[in-house]
Amino acid sequence: MYGEIALLSGTANRPLAEAISRELKVPLIGADVFKFPNQNIFCRLHTSVRGKDVFVIQPTCATEHDDGSLASVNDNLMELLIMIDTLRRDSAGRITAVVPYYGYGRTDKKDQPRVPITARLVADLISAAGASRFLTLDLHAGQIQGFFSIPVDELTAFHILSEYFRAKEIPDAAVIAADIGATKRARNFAAALDIPLAIIEKRRVQRPDGSTAKALNVIGDVQGKNVIIFDDEIDTAGTVTQAIIFLKASGANQVYVCATHPIFSDPAVERLCSVDIDEIVVTDTVPLPPRKRLTNMAVLSVAPLLAEVIRRIHLGISVGALFNE
Repeated sequence: MYGEIALLSGTANRPLAEAISRELKVPLIGADVFKFPNQNIFCRLHTSVRGKDVFVIQPTCATEHDDGSLASVNDNLMELLIMIDTLRRDSAGRITAVVPYYGYGRTDKKDQPRVPITARLVADLISAAGASRFLTLDLHAGQIQGFFSIPVDELTAFHILSEYFRAKEIPDAAVIAADIGATKRARNFAAALDIPLAIIEKRRVQRPDGSTAKALNVIGDVQGKNVIIFDDEIDTAGTVTQAIIFLKASGANQVYVCATHPIFSDPAVERLCSVDIDEIVVTDTVPLPPRKRLTNMAVLSVAPLLAEVIRRIHLGISVGALFNE
């Protein structure tokens, strides 16, 4: 049996950690986490966590802080590893890495010669640092769970997002998979909303001059429909904006965009502002600086979900049962 629960936040998404703290009514552990002038990261706890059940909250995404400073994916990943090592060396009873967004998750297989499987490397690093468990949301590829040698709980924002759209009661709606890879997620989303599914297919076509171009085709009916484009994350927004332009040309009416992780790497904001979107719905797994918070955006919090799962893990209650209640 582990000791009392303790929460530690990194610098990547402090607002989410504070929201989880409020939900659980458990204060965050005081800690100094900073960079030396030589860019080395340092962590020092203000109090002992000996024997405690510690949950360290840190997405491994790039972040822009309020003071204008930038932290890369590698900065936030290294910060997570150093915090875990700090907790281990202070004799924490159990250490759960709570990583709402898993960086490097898209490099999950060897799909060409002489390339790494970085998602596996990151899993090994988290385990080697001293984590006892791993908690995350909507991995880009489900098989990443198998890269870990420690227990993994993969949650999903699926229910948060589907409930939001169910409450909107959009007439003549259809869910869109922006590419073939998103088909399974989009199909389940369409089933939850009890509306049709359409899939955008991209093909390379050969031109007479020998060059190639991408041709889009839609599998399903979008004429006169109010469409919801659904995926796990939006990175540079190239795929989603291309899909919006094509859907509008194919007769779609209103367009909604829905994703768990709003990564919004440049030039995502410019691209999203250049097309006709009625609403963009995302969650707060990664922090959004003011310049990336669009006027037509709704940000739903995953804090209540993470807090409840953290509570269940601490008490030894089934996490899977939460989604069957």
